[in-house]
Amino acid sequence: MRVFGFAGWSGSGKTTLIEQIVPRLVGRGLRVSLIKHAHHRFEVDYPGKDSYRHRHAGCSEVLITSDTRWALMHELRGAPELHVAEALARLSPCDLVLVEGYKRFAMPKLEIHRAELGKPLLHPGDASIIGLATDTPAAFHGRDLPVFGLDACDALATFVEERAVYVTIGG
Repeated sequence: MRVFGFAGWSGSGKTTLIEQIVPRLVGRGLRVSLIKHAHHRFEVDYPGKDSYRHRHAGCSEVLITSDTRWALMHELRGAPELHVAEALARLSPCDLVLVEGYKRFAMPKLEIHRAELGKPLLHPGDASIIGLATDTPAAFHGRDLPVFGLDACDALATFVEERAVYVTIGG
């Protein structure tokens, strides 16, 4: 599978940008999947639902299925969180996996930066960041990496598609 990552501070617009790029990639005939790394506890269901009750009763895994989708929830119960390679191994085969988070994994990444957040740039300290999408592209003219406006979704989709790299899973 080929992978490409998105990095940026919370609130920079990573999810929104990915949401705009995915339909463009899918429209080009690619089967796209996504891995999102969360730095906090999260729930995919809520109290009162059967799946929630079963997980909290002690099930290690709960698989929910219907005629439109299925989801598998796996409780770590103190085991270490998945490394990105382990997460990739759990996905069905596809053409391209977009990764939001896992900043330290060596894969080509696009940094998403919003000046209004007042946060420092990530790319000077991360050689895996090969492009920058920002709300102030003119401020970064002359950088050593390609710079895009956050609204340049077609160009960004092409950038992602052309620079995603193959990752060998397992073995």
